[in-house]
Amino acid sequence: MLEPAYQVDVVVVGAGTAGLAAARRLASAGVTTTVLEAEPCVGGRMSTEKVDGFRLDRLGQPLFTSWPEPRTTPGLEALPLRRFAPGVLLHRDGHRHRAGAPAVTGGARGALHIARALASAPRGAGSARESRTSGAAGGAMDRARLGSALNRLAATPVERLLARPELPAAQALQARGLPPRTVEGFLRPLLAALLCDPELTTSSRAADLALHAFASGRLCVPEGGAQALPDRLARSLPPGTVRTGVRVTSVSTTSVTTAEHGVIRCRAVLLATGARAAAELLPGLRVPDFHPVTVVHHTTDDPAPALATGSALLLDADRSGPVAHTAVLSTVDPGRAPAGRVLISSTVLGTPPGAPGELDSAVRIQLARLYGTSTHRWETLAVHHTPEAVPAQRPPYDARRPVRLMAGLYVCGDHRDSGTVQGALRSAHRVAAALLADLGAAGS
Repeated sequence: MLEPAYQVDVVVVGAGTAGLAAARRLASAGVTTTVLEAEPCVGGRMSTEKVDGFRLDRLGQPLFTSWPEPRTTPGLEALPLRRFAPGVLLHRDGHRHRAGAPAVTGGARGALHIARALASAPRGAGSARESRTSGAAGGAMDRARLGSALNRLAATPVERLLARPELPAAQALQARGLPPRTVEGFLRPLLAALLCDPELTTSSRAADLALHAFASGRLCVPEGGAQALPDRLARSLPPGTVRTGVRVTSVSTTSVTTAEHGVIRCRAVLLATGARAAAELLPGLRVPDFHPVTVVHHTTDDPAPALATGSALLLDADRSGPVAHTAVLSTVDPGRAPAGRVLISSTVLGTPPGAPGELDSAVRIQLARLYGTSTHRWETLAVHHTPEAVPAQRPPYDARRPVRLMAGLYVCGDHRDSGTVQGALRSAHRVAAALLADLGAAGS
């Protein structure tokens, strides 16, 4: 009997970051690829809403300049990134304390500057409103130990970090002998922000990877909004590769069935949706727990917030309200707001308390304390709640979950890796390599 003709080599289900990055690698190798997306546009959780000249990220997960994937992924080589000020600002006991590298460096050298800055600055140095170093992290000896630990993390290869003994991150911080003020005043709020996990139930291995990235580079965001990253990947694909508004109802190793266009035959299927959507198409696929995230966007014409924090990420070490961290994103990336307007984006971790109106009121009260200015006249632009924002990475944590389920059926996404944008891109690289190996180097 003749084998049924196929219409395309690979069908990718889902046009988020991982699916588009995998499709780009396959297309570059000569593999004919179709990307099907149920939503009207690409991006998934990395979407950006445009409102009256503002660009408002749905999730707002920052990137790191130390991540290699955004630079090495085909189609993203020239992606413009906007950097936050080095380190972070910590709000504790009514004062803002700066913790991190001076503005002159990054990479391993930057980690050394973190160590020196934290070790040499006296507690309480600087003005009453902002200390230039991490007074929240404890005394000079405590800051020296913290700086030394960060420096070692920056110099440790990733594979060694992944081989370390594993505990929940909160327990690991206590077990490593760091003073409680250092943990509560700096590491806990920092890791909560980086992992989207306020209780630090995340694996200590994943936490070490986050601190490694922090000590080795700078926090940053894509210029023009998070969606600039998937948009750039989509534009780099051959015309007609991506089809939006197409719902996939079932998959096999040789075809997908869609509600709009019937059956599309292929040589392999790649599920690049979120974990839950992938499990609906493939029952039995494990669905992880998730960390919910809510992003609240405000605007004002008052320059006070920008004057208070500049382009720094501001963390609430006191945990005095629902906001875990906030930033004046129009200072980090001026193109995200119209001229004369200030864009303040704040992140609430976990399930937000109360009704939406109650959340906004609580956020405004907290932001007034954090920025030291009235928020009464601020305008709320949008509230984006994502119940399944970031896959939980509790022990035992596997940063390299299999992407090949069987010959002809594959899966990728941040739920197969580190739960970050970097993890999504890395899983795309791994799945493209597996597909090319199974199909032949040229996809023939």
